[in-house]
Formats: sequence, structure tokens, C-alpha cells
Amino acid sequence: MTLLKRLAEQDRPTLPFTLDGQPAVGLLGDTLLTAVLTQADHLRGSDFSAEPRAGFCLMGACQDCWVKLGGGLRVRACSTLLEADLIVEREPGRQL
Repeated sequence: MTLLKRLAEQDRPTLPFTLDGQPAVGLLGDTLLTAVLTQADHLRGSDFSAEPRAGFCLMGACQDCWVKLGGGLRVRACSTLLEADLIVEREPGRQL
């Protein structure tokens, strides 16, 4: 499994969150994309094949980084900031 490795800015305050029912931690100022990819090897499954996806454009234009927050609200992980105690659910994609 390959995770994003944080090389700088490691002294920011930590924020706990839940990822697919498991405790996780990110840093203040992280986007959901960064927070998830420092904890897991992919962001979501493809809508077409369920293959792992990790975002694409990183600026909210390509629709490749949708995740669900607790309560079912879908947000773009690349442009949504992590908040303490968020519940984040990755979409597994479609099995063919």
C-alpha cells in the first residue's frame, strides 16, 4: 500500500476524523483529499470499474474526487477542508 507522505508542515494541529468507520487523523488546513490519502491508498472506486482512484485535476473540475460526509452529503474531497470529527465515507465504485 502506498500512502501520500507528508514532507513539510508537520507541526500543524491534528484533527481527528472517521474514515469508513475507522478513526483517522489529518492536519488543520488539509483538504479531505490530502487527509484521506495520508491514511489510505486510494480516495474512491471508479464509477465504471471500481478500480482505485485518487483524484485527478485537484481543483474541483473533473468530478473524480467525490466522497460522502456523515448524513450522505457528497462533497469534492479536493476542495473541501477537513474539520474535526467529520465522518468521511469513500464510495467503492461500481462492480462490473
